[in-house]
Amino acid sequence: MSGPSPQGAARTGDNPFLKAVAAISTLAGWVSAAMIVIAVCIVCQMIFVRFVLNGSTVWQTEAVIYLMIAATLIGLPYVQRLRGHVNVDLVPLALPMKARKVLCIFTLGLSALIIATMLFYAYEFWHFAWARGWRSDTVWGVMLWKPYLSLPIGLALLLLQLLADLYAVIADIDKPFGIEAEGLTARATGDL
Repeated sequence: MSGPSPQGAARTGDNPFLKAVAAISTLAGWVSAAMIVIAVCIVCQMIFVRFVLNGSTVWQTEAVIYLMIAATLIGLPYVQRLRGHVNVDLVPLALPMKARKVLCIFTLGLSALIIATMLFYAYEFWHFAWARGWRSDTVWGVMLWKPYLSLPIGLALLLLQLLADLYAVIADIDKPFGIEAEGLTARATGDL
């Protein structure tokens, strides 16, 4: 099965840490959605200026590109919270619950390690652009540290959500991979 888990969002129980991370991830999702709406409005404005007023555009294309990239990065933790990233759960479904939990802890831990490494280099890249005062090579000439800031912010929020998911599985607040039933036999008999 690919796509979001049928169980929906990751469980938080009564844990204040998990609730706080869920609220932050949800806020990030709303900010990401707002960025997409703003980008669409800018595209509409650009079309009006170019084809109705027969004018030129200076900043619109670049702004839309930066907004869409930022929306993608800032939206990562929300998608992780909803279990919306593409997955293939054939192996977890075939495993008994204990082995499934070990696999889930391993994959979440490895994912967190990879994202932490990416976060380190993203922060380094952002800081380099900020310290050197990099500007885009366009007429607008935006300071590149501003759009590049979405890299460390998005990856930091994703790392936080991954760590919350890992904690929830270890503390038995959430089921591994969000799968409730035992193995393929439950799915075959329709117990899911």
